[in-house]
Amino acid sequence: MAGIVQGQDPGSQYLVCEDYLPRFSPCWFSDAFWGASIEPVTSGGRGSAWFISDNDRSWVLRHYLRGGAVSRLNADRFLFVGTSRVRSFNELRLLEDLAREGLPVPEPIAASCIQVGLFYRASILIKRIPGVTTMGERFFDLTASELEKIGSVVRRFHDLGVYHSDLNCFNILINDESVYLIDFDKCRRYESSPQNAIWKTKNLDRLKRSIDKICLPASSEDLPARWQSLLEGYRAD
Repeated sequence: MAGIVQGQDPGSQYLVCEDYLPRFSPCWFSDAFWGASIEPVTSGGRGSAWFISDNDRSWVLRHYLRGGAVSRLNADRFLFVGTSRVRSFNELRLLEDLAREGLPVPEPIAASCIQVGLFYRASILIKRIPGVTTMGERFFDLTASELEKIGSVVRRFHDLGVYHSDLNCFNILINDESVYLIDFDKCRRYESSPQNAIWKTKNLDRLKRSIDKICLPASSEDLPARWQSLLEGYRAD
């Protein structure tokens, strides 16, 4: 289980997974600390994620940013109402739970919460999954069986009550063996729900909209068949 580490600066605290506690350093959350070992992630997101490749460490550092119109005035600060509501801490704890239950998610490392007056900034560190590309990057090359596999993985999360608040084709990673879901910010869990629960349908609709976007402006003639393959994997018993 992750433990809280108080930083030297007032208002700074970190939630660190047990395996990383003995060697943890707050410097891990500084872009400048990594120097040439850090590079931006270019697929999806709003430019808030970075790949770290340093000796035996292959990690992803993600800073939490605000979206929408409010981001023009406040890019990365959130109202602090207690550690139980810190987004990075909640995501790390959820990742720990999902990993223990055998779901395909990245391994969490640590999360930060840096208070600035009434607000806080947050970041999270996770292990990078080797050899993966996003579903969005590979969509037009995916076979029917690969699409069915994606659908079956989404179903596994839904069966365990996991609602992914940003289920899109860039938060689904694929390699030769597995399918993974990433970016669990603001995600939550439901009690046992029927297969036709509204939240599950809305989650699939969100994924379908993200696929529609990458198919524009030129629509893909085989999009309906591809989507049907994914649904067949999702609905299989």
